[in-house]
Amino acid sequence: MTASRGRTIGAQRRRAALLFLAPMLLVLAFVAGWPLLRSIWFGFTNASLSDPGSAEWIGFGNYLEWLSYGENDGEWTGLLVDAEWWRAVWNTLVFTFVTVSVETMLGLVVALVLNVRFPLRGLVRAAVLVPWAIPTVVSAKMWAWMLNDQFGIINDIGMKLGLLSAPVAWVASADTAMIAVMLVDIWKSTPFMALLILAGLQTIPEDIYEAARIDGVSPLRTFWRVTLPLAAPAILVAVIFRALDALRVFDIIYVLTPNSADTQTMSVFVQQNLFQFDQFAYGSAASTLLFLVIAFITLGYIRVARLNLD
Repeated sequence: MTASRGRTIGAQRRRAALLFLAPMLLVLAFVAGWPLLRSIWFGFTNASLSDPGSAEWIGFGNYLEWLSYGENDGEWTGLLVDAEWWRAVWNTLVFTFVTVSVETMLGLVVALVLNVRFPLRGLVRAAVLVPWAIPTVVSAKMWAWMLNDQFGIINDIGMKLGLLSAPVAWVASADTAMIAVMLVDIWKSTPFMALLILAGLQTIPEDIYEAARIDGVSPLRTFWRVTLPLAAPAILVAVIFRALDALRVFDIIYVLTPNSADTQTMSVFVQQNLFQFDQFAYGSAASTLLFLVIAFITLGYIRVARLNLD
């Protein structure tokens, strides 16, 4: 009788949960699901913005421009036909790996500092969040001025300190453009990582640290044995959120280095083909592949992280 009553209560709770979630799911399907399906469909057509009514089904034609073999004057061209797309994929993966890794480490350090009690801690916490609170386009434009090779403050300070012998075109040079973009993103997004990790640190009971101090455990060993394992779920969530955002980065790249192949990411490639080059179908196929890349990387990371946590 008890088991039957438990199953009944569980079924009622599930129905109640679905009832409360139904409005949100309907709105989400309308604002996200339908555009996604339309974009996937356009990727299998030859649709154009100049004549959207003439779209015809062409199957995998747009995708085969990336993944097809061929010969040119008897020479084997290989697998990667659209070099611009694959460069954008590579730039996106490099950008994501470097920025997320650095932001996670810096965010953990900042979170550990902010978790310690000291005077004016609340004011310091608010000040740390300022870079993250500034709109991305505004901060990117601000950094574009500071990195300018003619009147930028970065070059001025570097030359006064003797670190630079001549002004450097940070965002215009192929050697420094990607580094400059990643540094700007790290400056802006590190507070976000610190905020999420700090929330996880504050859930760790103080009794554990008190017991470690009584047992004479060193602070470094306490960090590796206590703090890091207990904060791992919060760090995992922070990394997933940040990786999702980094994989679809657009605004920083578009403002700092417009029309630059050295920093072009998948989102920039999609935007250019959709609206600038009037290759709507090709851009839709690229956006679909971007969605799949993000989905598979995220699911794979969650799977690996769960195995490590277990």
